[in-house]
Amino acid sequence: MSADPLLLVSDHVGGLVLVLTVPDGTEAGRLTGRHISEHAGFLALPGGRTACVDDRRGELLVLAPFGHELVEAVIPVAAPAEHLAVDPSGRWVAVTTGLGRNDRPWSDLLTVVDLATGDTARVRTRVGEPGVTVLGGGDPLVVLRHREPGALDVHRFADLLGAPPGCPPATAHARLPLPDDGHGDAQAPDRGEVFAAVGEGVYRARRDGDALVAEPTIPWGSPARGWYLRFDPRRRTLWSTLRGGHADPLRWPEWTNQAWCHDVETDRTTLADLGSGLVFRLALTQDHAAFARIHPDGDELVLLDADGGTAHRVPLPAMDGAPRRGGTPWEGVQRRAVAASPGTDWVAVTRGGHGEIHLFDARTGTEAARLKLDTPLHHGGHATLRTQTDRAEGDPVGR
Repeated sequence: MSADPLLLVSDHVGGLVLVLTVPDGTEAGRLTGRHISEHAGFLALPGGRTACVDDRRGELLVLAPFGHELVEAVIPVAAPAEHLAVDPSGRWVAVTTGLGRNDRPWSDLLTVVDLATGDTARVRTRVGEPGVTVLGGGDPLVVLRHREPGALDVHRFADLLGAPPGCPPATAHARLPLPDDGHGDAQAPDRGEVFAAVGEGVYRARRDGDALVAEPTIPWGSPARGWYLRFDPRRRTLWSTLRGGHADPLRWPEWTNQAWCHDVETDRTTLADLGSGLVFRLALTQDHAAFARIHPDGDELVLLDADGGTAHRVPLPAMDGAPRRGGTPWEGVQRRAVAASPGTDWVAVTRGGHGEIHLFDARTGTEAARLKLDTPLHHGGHATLRTQTDRAEGDPVGR
């Protein structure tokens, strides 16, 4: 059992998951033949555990990197996994399905799992790419965020888990209307609130019995919008990256990017410029937010302090096969994943196609180590960083 922070790295193309000690990079665990859903991501569970979905095998994996056995549980779920969430207690998990390697949504299956007993059920909801959160505070509720038409559909977890075999249709117990362009979900567990990123801002609703009550939308405060949300349990803040500029993906080097931070207790919002190019997901250390920015003129790691001020901008070495001018930033190119833990100051950034991971100290912005793996990390791979007591499970949505 390691007392050091541990970095879980997935090469979802190559089918490999590695567990590395931080910062020295010693291999502490390895899984082969496992193709983790990069879109559903890693879900933080109590005790430094992590959940993820093997898209090829259609299995939910519960990993215990600080334990004696890396794989704690393997539970069949519907794939391809789109989103993954758990209730605040870390027991009740929901997995939605999405596009996978298809041109349009085709699956309407939702899987729910009781991690305490291993009980599971699959039901049909609605074809799409639904986001999901699982609310506690009494009997757990599954909240599905649908698009076109937009809605927040509320299901009682017990009803879903008690569904008969055969993947029957499940009718929502309650519903709130939502704009059609929702993309991005978060939950503030102790407030019983869910959040969804839409064009006009962050839609929010709170639990009221077995239903939801809408609350005022939080504006972006910018002509740009966010496509991703996450909750920082240490500072009680919501974070997103606002992307602006022409929607044409061929013009991605011109895209503007702003870090958006909203304090849910004071309703104060701050914005910070990140620079042009491709910025998407972010990671949170104990005192900083970390963003990887990709641009033809040079990539960089951007570190913001807790107040949203820029602390460090650190150049990153170029990637062979990186997105280029005249092409899209998504198809057949290398990217970067960024990982951090709210219990440490370490930040990990992958170098897609090179099988490298750069480890930085967020306090100083200095590179402390560069780890070379025996897998290329195509498309940037995916990563999460944990300590056993970091309480990252305070953000109960897969990242």
